[in-house]
This record gives sequence, structure tokens and C-alpha cells, in this order.
Amino acid sequence: MPKRELSLRATGGLAKAAVAHPRLLLAAKTAIAVAIAWKLAPFMPGVADDYPYYAPLGVIVASFPTLMGSVKNAAQTLAGLVIGIGLAAAVIIFSEPSVLTVALVVGVGMLFGGIRQLGAGRDYVPIAGLFVLIVGGPNADGYSIGYVSQMTLGVVVGLAVNLLVAPPVRVTAAATELSRLRGSLGRHLADLADALDASWPPAEGEWSAQGQTLLSTTTAVRHALAEVDESRRINPRERIRPHDLSHDYDDLAALENVTFYVRDLTDVLAGAAWGTPVPVELPAALRPPLSEAARATAAVVEEWDTGTADPGTLRAADDAIAALNQAIHDQRDLGAEAILAASAATLDLTRMIAALRPGITRDAPTSA
Repeated sequence: MPKRELSLRATGGLAKAAVAHPRLLLAAKTAIAVAIAWKLAPFMPGVADDYPYYAPLGVIVASFPTLMGSVKNAAQTLAGLVIGIGLAAAVIIFSEPSVLTVALVVGVGMLFGGIRQLGAGRDYVPIAGLFVLIVGGPNADGYSIGYVSQMTLGVVVGLAVNLLVAPPVRVTAAATELSRLRGSLGRHLADLADALDASWPPAEGEWSAQGQTLLSTTTAVRHALAEVDESRRINPRERIRPHDLSHDYDDLAALENVTFYVRDLTDVLAGAAWGTPVPVELPAALRPPLSEAARATAAVVEEWDTGTADPGTLRAADDAIAALNQAIHDQRDLGAEAILAASAATLDLTRMIAALRPGITRDAPTSA
């Protein structure tokens, strides 16, 4: 294939990826909506056309990664504006703007900002009150009307553009995060198996310090699923591309359990190798069957991640864990203390397989 054609194809792929990126798409939609709002602002009736610069601000308020988030953010902001303007109006009715009244409005506005339900609108309560008193001044009535009208115009334009131009459904992002967690767990278990096969005690590797990384990955997955859930609400594209999140949440729960057991298994092996965090014994005769069981469990996770889940791999992991149990039984003459660590590791692996089994059984391809 000619180099020029390859270059064009690569450029096209990069452009497609860039357009599909949620943040870049949001930026483009916001820019389009700002331009539309700025063009429409001078046509607002009455005194509102004197304050066209608030229309683009309304667009920014309504520009959120998800459609439901945009609606919520916009409604909370407008509510905050109305409350702030109401506070300023109360001052204007009963007094005149002064150092004392401005301080009072801002102070009370900050108190209203403590209302959790106002969300994004909490910061706008004191700001709106301050603007009406200082910027509006003697024309506070007209300024207030123009402020709210133009902000509302911008909000409507921003929501319309967000609704009409590919409102995102973040299913792909959640699937990517779930895959990243499966991959991390599979690699970690394989690294544990390699450490058991190496000369003992093994050199300290990355596997001994990966517990926090696994926890942060599970947090990222939960955050991604929450974003998917929100992106589907009031989103017309959800009817075109429906997605059942219940399976994703089930998978996350299973992987969170596996993460806990992997961290426990890591502590057991670190204790056997270097005496930290708790010194334990791991007889040489039990390291090979433990390595085989860990590697078989890693294969289960890795196959599930690649979409090639096979019940046969599950059975192989069950057999490897059963062999480990038998090896522990054969070494029982060494005493309880000598087989304690291997028994704890066996229990961790058994629980991992129990957590993984429902999802893998569900996703395993059915034979024709």
C-alpha cells in the first residue's frame, strides 16, 4: 500500500478518535452553542438586549459531559441566581446599597450557599446579589431581568445543542475501565505465580506494592459506571443503544471482591518472603502447587477480559486449587504453623474463583 494512502488512513483514524473523545466533543458543542447564543442575545425583548454577554455564560453553565448533568447544573445555577437576585431586591426595597447592605447580602448569600441541594448554584447566590447591587445600581430592576433572561437564553441554547448533537452515552468508557481492572488483576496474579517459581525468597517486585493501585482502579471503575448511569438518563440515544448496567455492576462487585482477596494473598506471600507485614512460613514443597493455582486463576481472569471465557479454564483452576489443597494435606505433618500461610492463600484463591464464576458462566460462549 502506498505511503501516502497509509498516511491518510492514519490521519483519518486520529481525527475520528479525536472527535469521539468526550472532552473534545464537549468543547466543540460548547463553542457552537456560545456562538449561537451570542447571535441571539441582541434579539431578546425589553432591557435584556442591554446585557448580551450573559447569554454565553448561560451556555457554559449548561455545558456538562452528560445531558442529565447539564439539566441539573443549569437548573441549580438558575435557582441560585434567582435567590441571589431576591436577596438584593429585598435590600433595594427596604434600603439603599451601601457597605453594610452589600456585606449583608453577600453574607446571607454565603449562608444560602450551604444548601446542598443547590449544587452548582450555591456559588451564584452571593455573586448574583453582589452584581445586582453593585453593577445594576440604580437600574437594578432592568439589570436583574436582563441577567436572568440572557442566562436563561444561554441555558436553553446550551441544552438544545447538547441534546441535538450526539449526547454521549459513556458505555465504552465504563467497559474500558472494567477491562483495565481485569487486566491488572490477571497480571498481578501471574506476577505472584512467577515470584513463587523464582529462587526463594524472590527479589522484591512490583507485585508487592500494587495493592493501592488496584484499589484506585476499582474506584475509577465505579466512577465510570456512575457516569454511564447518569449519561443514559433522559438521553434519546439510550433508546437506540440500550445497555443493561446491572451486569456491569455485578462484574464490578465480583472484581472488587477479587481485588480484596488478591491483596490478602499478596500480604501472605510478602510475609513468607520477607517477613512483612506478618512473618509466616511457606514450605518449599507447597510453593509449586500454589504457583500453579495462582497462574490458573490468572488465566481465568485474563480469558474473561479478552472475551474468550471458557468453562474449561474455570475447571482447570478448580483442579489446581484442589491439587494445592491435597499438597497441604500431604504436608500436615509439618505442623499447623507451617501450612497456615498456604491454607490462607488457598482460601483466597477459592474465594476468587467463587466471585468470578457467575460472570464467566454468563459470558461463556454457548456451543452450537
